[in-house]
Amino acid sequence: MPGNTHEGAVLTEYLFQLPSRRPDQPHSTLQARIREMLVNAILEGRLTPDSALPSSRKLARQLAVARNTVMCAYQHLVDEGFLISRERSGFYVNGDILKGRAAPQCPAAGARQKTRRAAVDWQQQLTIHPRQLRDHRKPVNWHEYRYPFICGQYDRELFPIADWRECCREAASISAIHGWARDHIDRDNPELIDQIRRKILPRRGLWVNAEEILVTIGAQQGIYLTAQLLLDPGRAVGIETPGYVDAENTFSIFTRRVKPLPVDRHGLVPDGAFARCDCVYVTPSHQYPTTVTMPQSRRMELLRQAHAHDVILVEDDYESEFNYVGEPSPALKSLDEDGRVIYIGSLSKTLAPGIRLGYLVGPRPFIDQARALRRLMLRHPPSNNQFIIAKFLERGCHDALIARLSHALQARWALLGDLLEQHFPGNSTRPTFGGSSFWVKGPKSLDAGRLAATAAAEGSLLFEPGEIFFHGPARPKNFFRLGFSSIPEERIPDGVEELARRIRAPL
Repeated sequence: MPGNTHEGAVLTEYLFQLPSRRPDQPHSTLQARIREMLVNAILEGRLTPDSALPSSRKLARQLAVARNTVMCAYQHLVDEGFLISRERSGFYVNGDILKGRAAPQCPAAGARQKTRRAAVDWQQQLTIHPRQLRDHRKPVNWHEYRYPFICGQYDRELFPIADWRECCREAASISAIHGWARDHIDRDNPELIDQIRRKILPRRGLWVNAEEILVTIGAQQGIYLTAQLLLDPGRAVGIETPGYVDAENTFSIFTRRVKPLPVDRHGLVPDGAFARCDCVYVTPSHQYPTTVTMPQSRRMELLRQAHAHDVILVEDDYESEFNYVGEPSPALKSLDEDGRVIYIGSLSKTLAPGIRLGYLVGPRPFIDQARALRRLMLRHPPSNNQFIIAKFLERGCHDALIARLSHALQARWALLGDLLEQHFPGNSTRPTFGGSSFWVKGPKSLDAGRLAATAAAEGSLLFEPGEIFFHGPARPKNFFRLGFSSIPEERIPDGVEELARRIRAPL
């Protein structure tokens, strides 16, 4: 039919397959089955209002039926109100079909939908249920709040747009495209590996070979790969409490033997439970979420205990770039003489969370297996993104960004620390060396989760309740975390004042 759109032709290839006869209607005609197929496509949203249907000739050829059969089915659906016919153009979905009134009834379609809904019991079919795990989710519209005291987000005013665009333009050159567009199987961009090896890791006291580095889709994939390689139902993993809930969630997929380990003012405590673990996840640079920095004496004790009890340590070097007082402590892995520390790093924390680029560092036997496992998941992170970030590092843009971020965050850190001491004297923990958040202990009567939900619903204030970071059923409700990476400095005083007012007021 003249005038049918290209969209209609594409839909023919993807949407339309003649349904088989149902047991309750063994003698249904071809016309009825075609009508059922089209009505289901409309009601399920696969054919949108006003979209063009394929020509009768095209659909008849695809379904291997007579053209007149398709024409009769089309005309029947026009009579029922599902389709409209436009002269010299073709058949279209009636744009009013679902607007403000019930759709015309098609018993066959309704029965078909009911059959589909009841066909599979997914609760029984699935072997794991990740949606049932504790979900530390933040509002996607956090930037619309006046006082967004949340962690892990970036300040758009500090992002180096011009530098990033220049690196993206270079990735669009012909020679670059020919380089990153081909299949790299399981290999990473060698320039990016070299930049990580020569510029990023030496700041943490790490000097490794290229074969000991694997690029990941953010730190999260590094945690997942590590958990899948090290854990099984019989092995025990130690976690900090309070600690990173998504690391705990990931570990719980592979083992139920998740052991909480206490945290004090020096970070994780390698107590008796530590010795009964096969591996332990730790955040020594800025403990998540309390932000305390583990001193070197505790790090050495951790390594001694790990050696004595044959424990593998998984070091998440969270926010190691942001230090405002003194020199940064060397990474735990830099002190490791046994090769028992798996190091997880991320560039997303400094660049932007949407970049989703991290890396694993470990002994070559481990990295070789992690590379093979990653290949089964996604082969490798997108090569064009790896190219862009390699150029960003090579040109010194990342160094300049860290300096700019550190200057801005240090000012916010000092201001927020003073304000918290003024409003909550003795209850906030000023990060020892830096980071991008404060951990606050509110009054015993405070239900931080309830208060946060109320404040968020009213649309101005966001902060993170601390209950979710604790392990076990009896979790304290009066802790909360205030991030300052995404809130402008000038809004911090009024934001803290509003928070303090809400805490003082009865719920």
